[in-house]
Amino acid sequence: MKHKKLIFLTVVLTLLAALVYANFAGNEKKIKTEIAHLYSVDDPQFLRSMGLLLGPSIVDGNTATELLNGDAIFPSMLKAIRGAKKTVLFETYIYWSGKIGDEFADALSERARNGVKVHVLLDWVGSGKIDAAVIDRMTQAGVQVEKYHPLRWYNLGRLNNRTHRKLLIVDGSVGFTGGVGIAEMWTGNAQDPDHWRDSHFRVEGPVVAQMQSVMLDNWAKTTGKVMHGVEYFPPPRPVGSQSAQVFASSPSGGSESMMMMYLLAITAAERSIDLSSAYLVPDDITRQALVDAIRRGVKVRIITPGEHMDAETVRRASRGLWGPLLEAGAQMYEYQPTMYHCKVMIVDGLMTSVGSTNFDVRSFRLNDEANLNVYDAGFAARQTQVFEADLKQSRKVTLQAWQSRPWREKLHEHTLALFGSLL
Repeated sequence: MKHKKLIFLTVVLTLLAALVYANFAGNEKKIKTEIAHLYSVDDPQFLRSMGLLLGPSIVDGNTATELLNGDAIFPSMLKAIRGAKKTVLFETYIYWSGKIGDEFADALSERARNGVKVHVLLDWVGSGKIDAAVIDRMTQAGVQVEKYHPLRWYNLGRLNNRTHRKLLIVDGSVGFTGGVGIAEMWTGNAQDPDHWRDSHFRVEGPVVAQMQSVMLDNWAKTTGKVMHGVEYFPPPRPVGSQSAQVFASSPSGGSESMMMMYLLAITAAERSIDLSSAYLVPDDITRQALVDAIRRGVKVRIITPGEHMDAETVRRASRGLWGPLLEAGAQMYEYQPTMYHCKVMIVDGLMTSVGSTNFDVRSFRLNDEANLNVYDAGFAARQTQVFEADLKQSRKVTLQAWQSRPWREKLHEHTLALFGSLL
């Protein structure tokens, strides 16, 4: 009997180990090589590489506007939904019950009752705190609500692949993306630790069609239905002067394309990189790319969360990896007033990448992510102003301070850093 129990336990542990490996290892060959610095961000070859080698075409005629914190973000999103005439597509990671969740459910339901085609794709893990009654209310009104990768016995291997995207597209002409989920901590104006600091972006122009395509790809994977036609893809209409593209990645369709995009932008930098990241756990390759940029004269400034952090283990793992960056000359800052959830990278005052992607292995290799890349000096200048306003509320961490922290803290952080790829 003991022998049978031992065999059974061995089988169970083997299956669990295989599941962990399937979740975290992925099935693609990991990037091992470096990207050479061949041209700058303002070189036309950079745009060709970003638009042809890595992602969708860069299109002109767009306008992207930043929305800072919930007091500005949610009213703009709700206004767009309430004004929808034909279609609303909404894909998000976190959607929890609460006042703001009810507001979105009511707005989506009202439009569906009035004949608008409303499609909502919620991540199964991220929407774990939404009451079934909220979903029932939407579906009864005619909203089509689906869950991304719900847990099933036959799909345990993909449990760790979540849609982390935040996409809202109305009538195929107005889009929103950024870091915001639908939950109470994103409301307000980052006025205290209970209300987070985050940025979202409202977009108009031909690039919205790319945003629509990204959302509809996951909708098709989830439902088997392909949504198309003029209601979803109206004729593109230029509404501004910005060049842009929507860059997406997924383990099922090139999990490392987002990482490649970041690496190519960092490698092309010649003057400055400003990086806002809620979860900064770079692997050896991305960390070395930043170090190499500093060594060729690029000024690198990074803002991450401080003591107000929703995932303290991630913060500690991040700090354990700062040594090479600080030694090379990176300027590291921790945001003080509240949780810092922004995800923005500005390169040489010309390229800005915003969206759902964190600077960590989970975003680069495991999650479905989407970023809006804007190639416009005016937009980059405005985002630099926002970055520098956040700097004023951040504490700089010097190399000396990092090296002088207590040994218990060092041990804790270095230990967690060893498991950075699993966080």
